[in-house]
Amino acid sequence: MRLDKLLEQEKLGSRRKVKALIRSKQVRVDGRIILDESLNVDATLQEIFVGTKKIQHKTHVYYMLNKPQGVVTAVKDAHYQTVIDLLDESDQRIGLYPIGRLDRDTEGLLLITDNGQLGYQLLLPHKKVSKRYEVIVNAELTTADCAAFAQGIVFSDGTKCKKAELTILSSNKDKSHVYLDITEGKFHQVKKMFLSVDKKVIYLKRLSMGPIKLDTSLALGEYRSLNQEELQSLLPYFTAHKKREERVT
Repeated sequence: MRLDKLLEQEKLGSRRKVKALIRSKQVRVDGRIILDESLNVDATLQEIFVGTKKIQHKTHVYYMLNKPQGVVTAVKDAHYQTVIDLLDESDQRIGLYPIGRLDRDTEGLLLITDNGQLGYQLLLPHKKVSKRYEVIVNAELTTADCAAFAQGIVFSDGTKCKKAELTILSSNKDKSHVYLDITEGKFHQVKKMFLSVDKKVIYLKRLSMGPIKLDTSLALGEYRSLNQEELQSLLPYFTAHKKREERVT
């Protein structure tokens, strides 16, 4: 949530008064004086003070879902069950959305939140947020394929992917089981990457996204709130604006 909007919700005054508080260096976030009213903040995991008053407003929610096959990564869909439909009614709220997407036949880690700025930051290409996938393909993968992924796969239309790491867990002429680490999120990217080396993906599961790893205790279709340690690991994606802040001395 924007800092100025949060302070308005805390009834600290009108938009004009809130901006005046910020400009007068009375607002601190995690020990820094903040001069940028548009800064994305969350009082759930950051210390926010206006003068000596600590803000204790629960701003956003964050869920980890183990997405099953057959469910679409969308807020609404006319034909299929969505990932939002998997949440209990008591956990649903306006503004919830999935960060990024997984194909309907793909399983695994999906983050759901109502913090739009966080999702935006996690998906920015220059952030190079790493994602790990467990992949099974229908043919043998070799060290030559690993080298091709490391160099950067090129699609038939000329699109070049960034360097990726392919770790072979097992491989024979009928099937290969691997981990794939990438830092992009192009449309159907994983499947297209393997097709480029003449392999077809027959199973795909996301295991991690940035610092967040799938909780293996979650059954398919189950979800839980991110714990404090996981939320803390996401802090770098909250504080994207650094130019208009000062260290408190």
